[in-house]
Amino acid sequence: MIIKRLLNNNVLITEDQGGEEIIVMGKGIGYQRSKGDVIDESKINKVFRIASPDVSNKLQELLNNIPIEHMKLSDEIIEYTQRKLGKKLNEGIYISLSDHLHTAIQRIKEGIHLKNALLWEIKRFYKEEFEIGIKALDIIEKETQIRLPDDEAGFIAFHIVNAQLDKEQPVVQGITQFIQEVLTIVRIHFGIEIMEESLSSYRFITHLRFFATRLFTDRTYSDGTDEDLLEIIQEKYEKEFECISKVQTFVRQKYGYDITSDEIIYLTIHVAKVVRDSRR
Repeated sequence: MIIKRLLNNNVLITEDQGGEEIIVMGKGIGYQRSKGDVIDESKINKVFRIASPDVSNKLQELLNNIPIEHMKLSDEIIEYTQRKLGKKLNEGIYISLSDHLHTAIQRIKEGIHLKNALLWEIKRFYKEEFEIGIKALDIIEKETQIRLPDDEAGFIAFHIVNAQLDKEQPVVQGITQFIQEVLTIVRIHFGIEIMEESLSSYRFITHLRFFATRLFTDRTYSDGTDEDLLEIIQEKYEKEFECISKVQTFVRQKYGYDITSDEIIYLTIHVAKVVRDSRR
């Protein structure tokens, strides 16, 4: 293989036998080398064949700006995830996860702990991905001696969820439409414009995305809610509960899906916060 482009001492661009551009990674593989030189294949420890030119270009840019060790961590986590889930992930995760891990490690070194506002929901609704996130923390700690907090396991799980969704464009389109439909019901019911830049709206929309993922991929969980709690929520958030009842009817009629009591509680509380912030 011949060096087509040199990104840095650890990353080269070359071509395979079919003329397809590939990214080659290895410690010191590009040291004192130039375009047109023969690559020392004994130094290669990872080859990336990225089908999407856009993803490939972004990955090359990222590899030029983060340590090779952080990219290797991401690759190990992605390979573990694909084995665990028994499916390939969207190529974009090589960019999103590598960038996130690099940033997370830097934050911890600087003593900055970023809380994951959706950690509880991720744990409950994406248990398998969260378990992978915890395993990822083990992998990172083994290689760096840095233990990231469980909040980061949640962020990693979120990247994995996205990488599964992005593989199936019709599903993504359905989720997007579903979110817009629910937001429209809320807007009309309360006669408000939702402040989508607010944290409460971000949380609500993210929760809707999680909910829609289960709806479109037939992933359900058991409903173990205390009915007394449901009654308390109904009394405390009467108008919001009425709004979610409309959402429940809409979802049953259009999608043939029955919203659980747990979900009704979460959606009601989210809507209460969204309405509060939108009326300020």
